[in-house]
Amino acid sequence: MSKKHNTTLKDLAKELKLSISTVSRALNDHPDINATTKKNVHNLARHMNYSPNLFARSFRSQKTNIIGVVVPNISHYFTSTILKGILEEAEIRGYRVIISESNNSESKQTEMLNTMTQFGVDGILMSLTRKTTKVDDLLRTLNRVPIVLFDKVSQKIPCTQIVIDEEEAAFNAVEHLIELGKERIAIIKETENSYNSEKRYAGYLRALEHHGIPIKEKIILSTEDISLIHGRRLTNILLSMKKRPDAIFAITDNAAIGAIKALNKFKVKIPEEIAVVGFSNSANSKIIQPELTTVDQPGDKIGRTSVKYLIDEIENPTNDVITKTVEIKTTLVVRDSSLRA
Repeated sequence: MSKKHNTTLKDLAKELKLSISTVSRALNDHPDINATTKKNVHNLARHMNYSPNLFARSFRSQKTNIIGVVVPNISHYFTSTILKGILEEAEIRGYRVIISESNNSESKQTEMLNTMTQFGVDGILMSLTRKTTKVDDLLRTLNRVPIVLFDKVSQKIPCTQIVIDEEEAAFNAVEHLIELGKERIAIIKETENSYNSEKRYAGYLRALEHHGIPIKEKIILSTEDISLIHGRRLTNILLSMKKRPDAIFAITDNAAIGAIKALNKFKVKIPEEIAVVGFSNSANSKIIQPELTTVDQPGDKIGRTSVKYLIDEIENPTNDVITKTVEIKTTLVVRDSSLRA
């Protein structure tokens, strides 16, 4: 069996009796090469299954036109909408994308960063793990290539950060419940000091204070894993209280759906007795009964905006430290779980 052989520029040049530089310029549609030569080179390249070596090209040009993307969980619905925006915008702008998953592991995140730089990416888009505490590796990478953070970010890292208006979105969600006449509003949030959870909690507190509603510590519940299972578990705790809440604001749709399941099990009328609002407008928010009121996060726009800022930094390098936060606006989608009767 013959050994597989990748066709090179040298092979094409030898077959056509041209110099390697002429063949290269013909493939790149250089104006100095006549139309006939270009046609002959392209035809032979197709015939011999020639594929350009990106790494050889990048070695010469110091540029690969490849963007690295690192996310905690590829299968997460909101993340998938962001990735769609990233892929589409990158293609429009002539960049390829390599996507990897950290599985919310800080060591895996560091490993992915190193792999991306070894691949020679021009820049990195990253959503941090839930418990990112060490930023030294990120700072070292930032000295080599531009990094833009999105969704899960950190103020310890001096770079462009693309986020939604987390606090304002939570404020609007809780204010919506207050306008329904709800006054004993519980919150289900994360135990960890994650950027997203803290911002949403701040919006919750601000809405209560703005409307003169006392903050009740007993109905502020936290969990490390902000999931459907724990949303249901914490709602069971709320239902066991002598004085139940009249509304629940969960900082994720999964936790809110868990809350609805617990309320349905105990035949609590939603929203008359207890209204529920979630956060993210996931596909499941329209499947659960009653349908969930939730904050719609424009993932596609976050992805596209992240790519635009990163490519701008790639193509317009500067020695200045770039520290800016770009907030993308959200909307509250009102459904049956908080709909006024």
